[in-house]
Amino acid sequence: MVSNLKNKLNFFEEFKDYYFKIINDFKFDYQEDCKARDYLSEIFIKKNDNWDLENVIKSLNRQIISKPEIIIYGCGPSLEETVDTILKKKGRLYFNRFINLAADGASVLLRKRHIKINAIFTDLDGITKREFNYANFNIVHAHGDNIDKLIQFEKNMLRFQNIIGTTQVEPLENVLNPGGFTDGDRILYFIHKLIKPLQKLYFIGMDFDNIIGKYSKLNLKKNLKGTKSKIKKLRYGIELLEWIKTRIKNEVYVVNSNIFSDKFNYISVSDLLKI
Repeated sequence: MVSNLKNKLNFFEEFKDYYFKIINDFKFDYQEDCKARDYLSEIFIKKNDNWDLENVIKSLNRQIISKPEIIIYGCGPSLEETVDTILKKKGRLYFNRFINLAADGASVLLRKRHIKINAIFTDLDGITKREFNYANFNIVHAHGDNIDKLIQFEKNMLRFQNIIGTTQVEPLENVLNPGGFTDGDRILYFIHKLIKPLQKLYFIGMDFDNIIGKYSKLNLKKNLKGTKSKIKKLRYGIELLEWIKTRIKNEVYVVNSNIFSDKFNYISVSDLLKI
């Protein structure tokens, strides 16, 4: 029997029309997505008896609602400048007032700056095993193009207790589908059923311009102009954020980024520090 909390987080029935639209548009392989999901599921089956998905979700939920403000960090080109400006003006302890949720490679910068990461949402192509072991929780996403990464990180996933698996096809007993597409928007999809209405959300490094941040991939040394495919993914990211925003009551602020949608509030770093 599926537990209430897992059932609450599974969003595939509501999201599946978007999913099939996306895979048709990008010519993604549904069977490969299923294969990746099944491989991730097998890893969790191998884990020791102390790992229980329901308990991990409950633990993550307690952490997410433990503070009134949450920062979601994307890998956009404004990430480094914004984080470093805050560090310069307020110091590292300022970040402790927030729950810090990192999209994939954004965690590389946070680790280097010694900023606590409550959870990383990752398909494993933007992080190293150092980031994986640095976060309190890892939410690992399986899709058809990252099976090699699942294999590479399998031993780490077996050892790491606070881990949750996600998929973009039908969920299984031990792998969730919270909806979402990119690492960044998938964070909001995952937490939208867990957060309290009065918690404030801040996006840092959530840029949807044509420039791809250097923390998006491990091998990037600088920000680059996005490919047509990457830019199309970002456009979907905007659309999906707008859609899930209608399902929450929380105030959402985009910090130090260009306006990409009229559905969000936009503030500078100085504005953030005054709140």
